[in-house]
Amino acid sequence: MQPRPLRTTVIGSYPFPGWLEFASQKLEAFGESDIAEMQDDAVIVAVHDQIDSGLDVITDGEQTRFDFNLSFYGYLDGIELESRQPRQFGPPAHDQRGKHRIVATLDAPRGLGAVDEFARLKRLAPAGPTLKASVPGPYTLSGRLLPNAEYEDRYAITEALLPIVRNELSALVAAGCTELTVDEPSMSCYAHKEDRRRFVDIFNRTVEPIVGKCRLSTHLCFGNFKGHAVGLRQYAPMFPDFLDFEVDEIHVEMASREYSELDIIKQIAQKRDVAVGVIDVKSYYVETIDDIASRVRQCLQHAPAERLSFAPDCGLSQTARWAAKQKLANMVAGVHQVREELGI
Repeated sequence: MQPRPLRTTVIGSYPFPGWLEFASQKLEAFGESDIAEMQDDAVIVAVHDQIDSGLDVITDGEQTRFDFNLSFYGYLDGIELESRQPRQFGPPAHDQRGKHRIVATLDAPRGLGAVDEFARLKRLAPAGPTLKASVPGPYTLSGRLLPNAEYEDRYAITEALLPIVRNELSALVAAGCTELTVDEPSMSCYAHKEDRRRFVDIFNRTVEPIVGKCRLSTHLCFGNFKGHAVGLRQYAPMFPDFLDFEVDEIHVEMASREYSELDIIKQIAQKRDVAVGVIDVKSYYVETIDDIASRVRQCLQHAPAERLSFAPDCGLSQTARWAAKQKLANMVAGVHQVREELGI
């Protein structure tokens, strides 16, 4: 079914409630049932905030993940988890996240946990909005693993992870997930210096079993570790190659970049739907309703309404909850304002 024009959506993550941040530092004090209750409660909070904002598409806020992709390493056999970040002090940056040693053949016999997350979301979410799941792709997942004799470089690690991710995507669709995002921010960040056709091949082999079986999207951003980007913040190197990703929708980060390269959405919309990031998750300026409406009208100069969705630039996990709530509410209200102007 074709989604409504100018629909409102999110990328995946949402801020943890303060009590969850506190409890996650003291998990040894809780029993298994306590933790399960805590997980349900956190998802209920995230769902409530998203429903309250009026979003067309919601997620579980990734409330049971430590990070949008780092928690997945806990499901992998064959690695030795880094126990201490390599740089403890100084300004926050990506080099504070350590890399894990590969000590045996990579495998994930229990899956990656996303199916259980989606089942929880289905159980707790009310009827109405579309429920979306997000899973990091194999190239992004490979970035925190160290090559060894069996896996000589990042691409070899990627190839080992590819069937694991592919199986997780197939299991999500089998579990009733109708909207899926495969996140590959590492591809966005390295597109200016790596083989983009190789990225396209990796991505399409990853999603091949689920193409046409769900609404599939990808999120092309430049990183958001503790509110900081990591990659060259330009879309020009990615296109037109990334238009060959076998997806229904491509999401692009625009708000934090002051809508630089906004005209790229015209090129995307000729082949794919495009979700435009109109909320800057790195800034505590709360976009007004009029700000959003103005940006939606500007996007309509480049792409037709039936091709457009609107979202925050990235996941909201690095944005304080009070700001995330108001930003989402204003985003939805601004989009609705333009919908009313257009009579759609």
